[in-house]
Amino acid sequence: MKITLAHGSGGKSTSELIDSVFAKHFSNPILNMMEDSAVVNGSSRIAVTTDSFVVTPLIFKGGDIGRLSVCGTVNDLLMRGALPKYITSAFIIEEGADSEILEQIVKSMSDTAKEAGVTIICGDTKVIEGNGGIYINTTGVGFVGESTDIVSTNLREGDTIVVSGTMGDHHAAILSARMGIENNIKSDNAPLGEMVRAMLKEGIELHCMRDVTRGGLGTVLNELAKASNINIELTEESIPVDDEVKAFAKILGLDILHMGNEGKLVAVMPMEQAQKAVDIIRQCKYGEKAQIIGEVKHGEGVTLITPIGGKRQVNVLYGEGLPRIC
Repeated sequence: MKITLAHGSGGKSTSELIDSVFAKHFSNPILNMMEDSAVVNGSSRIAVTTDSFVVTPLIFKGGDIGRLSVCGTVNDLLMRGALPKYITSAFIIEEGADSEILEQIVKSMSDTAKEAGVTIICGDTKVIEGNGGIYINTTGVGFVGESTDIVSTNLREGDTIVVSGTMGDHHAAILSARMGIENNIKSDNAPLGEMVRAMLKEGIELHCMRDVTRGGLGTVLNELAKASNINIELTEESIPVDDEVKAFAKILGLDILHMGNEGKLVAVMPMEQAQKAVDIIRQCKYGEKAQIIGEVKHGEGVTLITPIGGKRQVNVLYGEGLPRIC
C-alpha cells in the first residue's frame, strides 16, 4: 500500500494507518490509552532532549531511520548521566511512501526502544505532499541522580580522553549506500546505555561525555576544549578505525576525525581511572574496541600527535560535510 494524503486527514484512513502500523508495534499500557497527552511517573531531576531524523537512505547497512531515531535520542540523554525512560515519536510521511517500508521502520524503532529500555509513550503522524520520504521527530526524557554533574565545562588538566570504539562507521556506511559502493561497512548506530550505566555503577568519575555524531570526533573535542578553556592532545595511532573504513576514507580523501558515528561516545575522566573505564566499556555490548586516545593539557584547541611525532591542529568541521547523515 502507498501512503496517500487521506492517511493524514484525521479520518478513517488515519485510524487504519495508526492501528495497522504504529499501535501494532508501539503497543504498551500508556500509549494504548490514546489520550491527548501521557501521564507518567517522574523524578526530581529530569533530562530532556529533542531531535529530528532525516537520513538518506531510510534503510542502510546496519540500521534504518527508526533505529537511528531511538539511538540518537537515548544517547543524548545518557551523555548527561541520565537514565532514559520515555520517548515520544512523531512521523512526517510524504505521500507515495510504501507502507511496508514504513512498518519495517516502525518495528525497528520498537525493537530498539526495547533494547534501550525506554517506552514510547505518545506520538503523532502527519502526511504531506512529496515523493515518499519519511522523517521522524523524537523527544526523550530521562532521570538524573541528584549528585550527577556531567557537563562540557568539567574538563581539567591531567584528564584522559577515552572513546568507546572505531570512528567514522556510520558516515562511511551512509556515503557507501548513496554512492552505490559495495563493501562490508555497517552503521554503528546503537544505544550506549549498558556502558554508561556500568561506568557509573563502578564509580568512574565522569567529568564529561559526548556522543560522536555529525561533525565527527574533531568537532566534538573542539567544542569541549572551548567550553573548558583547555587543550586536548590526541595520539593519532591510538584512535581506533576499522581497516575497511580507513581504506574507504583514504580513497575518497575524507578525514576520519570529521566523519560521524551514531553509536560511539567520548568520555573524559581522571587519568588514574582511565584504564579501568576502558576495561569496563570493553566488557559491554558495542564497546569492545574502546581506547584511550589523548589527554587534557594547558592551552587551547585540539592538537594531534602524528605517527612521526609531528603536531597538527585539529579544527571543527567547516562547510557542508555529509548532509542528512541522521
